[in-house]
Amino acid sequence: MDLKTELLKSIWYAFTSLDAEKCGKVSKSQLKVLSHNLYTVLNIPHDPEALEQHFKDDDNGPVSNHGYMPYLDKYILDKVKEEMFDKEKFDDLCWMMTMKKNFKGIPKNALLSERDCFKLFCLFNLLSEDRYPLVMILEEVEYLLKKISTAMSREWDGKPLEDLIFQDALVREEGMSVWTFLEHMIAGRLLKVTSAEAFSLALDEVYLEMYHNVLKRGYMWKKGHVRRNWTERWFVLKPSSMAYYASEDMKDKKGEIQLEKDCVIEAVADREGKRCVFYVKTPNKTYEMSASDQRQKVEWTQAIQTAVRLLIEGKSSLHQELKLKRRVQREHSQQERSRSTRSSCSSQSDDLNIQETEKLEKEKDRQDLEIENIIQHARELETRRREAEEEERKKQREVQMELERQLKEAEMLRDSMKMEMQQRAKEAEQQKKRIEELELTQCQLEAALNMEIQTRLEEERARQELERVLQAEDEKKKQFQLLQEQQNFDLMLEDSDDSRKDDTPSALHSASQELQHLRASRQRSHQHLEEVQKKLRNASQHVRHWNVQLNRLMKPITPGGAVNLFI
Repeated sequence: MDLKTELLKSIWYAFTSLDAEKCGKVSKSQLKVLSHNLYTVLNIPHDPEALEQHFKDDDNGPVSNHGYMPYLDKYILDKVKEEMFDKEKFDDLCWMMTMKKNFKGIPKNALLSERDCFKLFCLFNLLSEDRYPLVMILEEVEYLLKKISTAMSREWDGKPLEDLIFQDALVREEGMSVWTFLEHMIAGRLLKVTSAEAFSLALDEVYLEMYHNVLKRGYMWKKGHVRRNWTERWFVLKPSSMAYYASEDMKDKKGEIQLEKDCVIEAVADREGKRCVFYVKTPNKTYEMSASDQRQKVEWTQAIQTAVRLLIEGKSSLHQELKLKRRVQREHSQQERSRSTRSSCSSQSDDLNIQETEKLEKEKDRQDLEIENIIQHARELETRRREAEEEERKKQREVQMELERQLKEAEMLRDSMKMEMQQRAKEAEQQKKRIEELELTQCQLEAALNMEIQTRLEEERARQELERVLQAEDEKKKQFQLLQEQQNFDLMLEDSDDSRKDDTPSALHSASQELQHLRASRQRSHQHLEEVQKKLRNASQHVRHWNVQLNRLMKPITPGGAVNLFI
């Protein structure tokens, strides 16, 4: 089936979805919208006037499918190239247009998603007969259901399909339309689905294999051309190319090997610590690869050789080839059955022809079976590989979680030690400040003590001076009293001479002045003593103050304790 035939199948659904009255005709305005969408998705330059020019002699009435086909061939399909557009986006456009009118929808509790239905729609078109309206015969339905069951690692149960064939004569005679097929799939009448996830994974695997022509995919080691080191890559093999990615999510494409008809696959001995090594030799480069084990090596080399064989035979799809073979086998079987019904006995030559035909059919069956076995074996290995990888990822996640836990504990310990070091540094700084304050306080205390000692000495001198002055004053008082008594006695003497009278008042006056002078000195000494005592009290107060500060600073600092610094 060529590209044009494939595209026409999806376009037929889009065209019929615009035929609201089911009369086989669509208005020009709707065809303009359809053509515009096809131009866009097929990446063809738009030609908005082509439709009007093509139908310029017609009236404004609707256009039939047969009337639209010449325009479709000339202005769209003849300009399409396979490398120019994304076929999946093209089929998605046609699916979105036709499902709005023909698809009944998915019940709430259904195990199939809308995306699953789209993939089934694409696979239906791939396996449907090349006649319209499109139907898929029962043999192809059974083939697809077997593929999905195998991908789900389940044994094929043909009883639901047999029951449906027995109950529906129309399906038995004419086959299924895509809407009947989807309805039965959603209802579980063709395949018992117990797990939506398992079915989606299996369908996705079949979809990649049949629709995207993926012959094989998986991890292998590849040797670089520049750095010459081995790197594990995710390979996806198609009939014309072999792309490789950083991982199986296929987001980071690292390169692509373009396969050609003269490509050679060569197995080599183990080298550089790598097992199961083989070469893929193209005209431009030689790629060195290493499979995980011997079985994978054989499967990869056989799959690449199959891709090269398809290139040599000019075929773009393995499953298209298998479909044609199945169709040829059915036609031969029908011819043989018709021959046997026309004649009950056949000649020896006919027997030889039949035997030769049977031999050819058996050989073809054997080849098809080998291919199917290779694909089936590759799928089983892929399933086991995925399970092993999932287990390995699970172990890696557990190891990662354990490492993260240890890292978290280490970070917590580091933070704790950091806080402790900060606390200790803070305490050391406080201790340093405390020592500095202690030294300063000690200096202040020593100065205060020196001041107190000096003041006490000065007080002692002042006291001694005061005592001396008091003693002198007492002596002078006694002397003054004696002089007064002498004067009184002299006054009583009437017969005293004049010279005696002159000397006594003069001595008394001199003693009185000396006594006054001594009293003034006493007052000054007493005032000086009070000033010195006041100074002594202040010095003692300073000594007590700095002594209290020193006693406070002599107490040890507790961890985390606050210190009120006083300078």
